[in-house]
Amino acid sequence: MPPLPDILTQLNDDMRSGGDWGDVASYIPELAHIDPAQFAIAVTMADGETFTAGDADTPFSVQSITKVFTLAIALGRSGDQLWRRVGREPSGRAFNSIVQLEQEEGRPRNPFINAGAIVTTDEILTGRAPRETLAEILQFIRAAAGDDDIHINHAVAASEKSHGHRNFALAHFLASCGNLNNAPEKTLGTYFHHCAIEMSARQLAMSGRFLIDTPKLPRLILPQRIRRLNALMLTCGHYDGSGDFAYRVGLPAKSGVGGGILAIVPGIASVAVWSPGLNRYGNSRKGTEAMAQLARTMNWSVF
Repeated sequence: MPPLPDILTQLNDDMRSGGDWGDVASYIPELAHIDPAQFAIAVTMADGETFTAGDADTPFSVQSITKVFTLAIALGRSGDQLWRRVGREPSGRAFNSIVQLEQEEGRPRNPFINAGAIVTTDEILTGRAPRETLAEILQFIRAAAGDDDIHINHAVAASEKSHGHRNFALAHFLASCGNLNNAPEKTLGTYFHHCAIEMSARQLAMSGRFLIDTPKLPRLILPQRIRRLNALMLTCGHYDGSGDFAYRVGLPAKSGVGGGILAIVPGIASVAVWSPGLNRYGNSRKGTEAMAQLARTMNWSVF
């Protein structure tokens, strides 16, 4: 097998030589103008050594990948009582489905679809000001990455708030079912801002180290929660494309509509890929292809 840096260089070349890059998330105006023909990959090993290829230091909006960190915080604070408010099952529906939420009487199917992430945000916001909650989320991510140069893009947050009508509908429906502790506007303001956090692929790979579960790294959450988070990422991390991703890649991973994917090779590595063009599920088109190729080449799989 070639050395990992050579494998990543070849992956970068392969992705750039291909055709269809997918479509950017044009429903968020601040993301609509981004060139889809970009690609980055970063792999952080359990010993902290990082290998990269492509646009690995270009910051991008990580969007729903932050749901992994907010879920870790919520479980640390509330424990298993969180599951009274949100389920742990794959949705089989689009990430912003209203139909499913209505059918299941305001209890979201899992914490990674939008409705579930709104509930998780509401859980960690309860009893705190939005500013304090966002500071806690940023502090957690910076500690995970070992990097204080990670920030919220306030223009992206404002863009999401101005055009987030479906998320407002989800939040108000949650409130109507008694599953929101704070005012919808307060919870959504916090939600939009943490989704607007920017990272590069290098920073994102570093931030995933706490999920590798190895004694070589500082432990931010309990070992049993690491396993549970990885399980949810595997079954629910790619929305209604989660089964396809598990079949093709075989690793726990979480995607975001900014084109990022954070994947975990338990005990071995944290992997971040970024390419802003999306497939029909709202997941990075080239990123998914690259993860499948990397998993085959390295023989990385949980199966």
